[in-house]
Amino acid sequence: MKKSVSKNAWFILIILFGISVSTYAQYSDIDTDGPGYGENCTTIMVGRLASTDGSVMTSHSCDGNYRTWLEIFPPQKYSKGTMHPVYWGMLHSEEAWDMSKVTKKGEIPEIDETYAYLNTAYPCMNEKQLAIGETTIYGREDLINEDGLFLIEELEKIALQRCKTAREAIALIGRLAEQYGYGDLAECITIADPKEVWQLEIAGSGKGKPSSIWCAERIPDNNVGICANIPRISTIDLKNPDSFMYSTDIQNVAKKLGYWDGKEPLKFWKIINGKKPYSIREYYVLSTLAPSLNLSYDAEELPFSVKPEKKLSPRDVMKYFRETYEGTQWDMTKNLLVSIKEKDKDGNEIEKKVKTPVINNWMSNDLRTLLNEIKPGLIERQRTIAITGCSYSHVIQCRSWLPDEVGAVAWFSFDNPGESPRIPIFSGVLSLPSSFNICGQQRYRTDAAIWSFREANRLATVNWSKGRTLIDPAVAEFEDKAFEELPGIDKKVVELVKEGKNDEAKKYVTAYTNSFAGAAMSRWQEMKVTLWGMFGRSF
Repeated sequence: MKKSVSKNAWFILIILFGISVSTYAQYSDIDTDGPGYGENCTTIMVGRLASTDGSVMTSHSCDGNYRTWLEIFPPQKYSKGTMHPVYWGMLHSEEAWDMSKVTKKGEIPEIDETYAYLNTAYPCMNEKQLAIGETTIYGREDLINEDGLFLIEELEKIALQRCKTAREAIALIGRLAEQYGYGDLAECITIADPKEVWQLEIAGSGKGKPSSIWCAERIPDNNVGICANIPRISTIDLKNPDSFMYSTDIQNVAKKLGYWDGKEPLKFWKIINGKKPYSIREYYVLSTLAPSLNLSYDAEELPFSVKPEKKLSPRDVMKYFRETYEGTQWDMTKNLLVSIKEKDKDGNEIEKKVKTPVINNWMSNDLRTLLNEIKPGLIERQRTIAITGCSYSHVIQCRSWLPDEVGAVAWFSFDNPGESPRIPIFSGVLSLPSSFNICGQQRYRTDAAIWSFREANRLATVNWSKGRTLIDPAVAEFEDKAFEELPGIDKKVVELVKEGKNDEAKKYVTAYTNSFAGAAMSRWQEMKVTLWGMFGRSF
């Protein structure tokens, strides 16, 4: 006699399969082929004249298994002769005090006073409205020199502690990397202040004494740029210091390395990588921002940046970070159709093709492979901007017309940016909820903030057609709330600062950020319970 399996059991299996696939995708869906190519992070930059409100923006999706704890690291004062320790390994620590996987690589002289900064895995904003986004661009393997002192996250941290402007940060990072050596894979960091935003690409200098080769190009004020794991800086204008900064003797170093013949234009992406300097993410963003340019995906290069045909608000940038190309030619689910029967207006039964409700926009490599085995060519894999395997992301505005206590705001989210709400963290914030101080990547922890969002997000993808009816409105609701309340927050802080109550202004934005974060976490925890009710019961 054959044993039967109840519908309820099957649904539980499907739920567990969905969660395990989505969680596994966190690690497997980031395709890397070692130095030279990879797919980890995205950063979008907006010049002040390209934004709807005059703010300058940078951003970052930290895609991969990186720490999710964050903190406001306070300003410090140091006595003469103090040394600043340089660490390797902080990207995978469980809490700020966790040094189990951390090694001290060396040290450099400390300065007298430092600024407070938002200490994320890749430190991203300080109290003076300096902001940084990041994306690994890998580069040539023979440029790596692990004897170099610095990894990119350490250089970001030091720049935020010591600098007020993007140009100051670039100059400091470049000087330190050349003097002490850069030991990381090639990186791109996008550095913004209230006036401008730059893209800095940096790599090691190969064998021998550790140093660095680097170049930074300014995004024109009326333009938008993007970098997503591929070097983008093209011809370096050595006579234009307003738009370019670069490493010492860059021409001779490029020749010595054998990546420039001294005759053709000095294109930095050819030195760092030599591969096609864009892929689907760059093409999608630039072509949709400026469709009249008729950009070709087959071109050797795309523009470094474009003037958008419509100015971008912060919410427009957030929307790009939720992008899965749904409804476009690159939609991976477009062929996943099933037949359903329904009645027309006359009561006649008709058959209709609809997208299968149990497939979501964040399928793992294994699930795509399985479906393509069943029907070859069913799914053409695309690297979407939003992925399940995102640790956290942020879109940072720098606003010159406001005091530093409120001027910069990091619109921060945990987990998949396609499903999570944005929490405003202002440059004047003094502290964050205690659950923000705990990483949720090592294991399941109910005291880690990311799990407040991750559980609901994973459950929603079990049946995305139903799950998104909860997730999408909640994301929009919290965005609406934040942007409706933002003018009042700004006004209150301006008034407090005019009265000389700067400390009160910082306490005010701190209370708001913490309250907003608490409300968002509670909402996603409530949705988790609702989603278990939707998908965990018998049908």
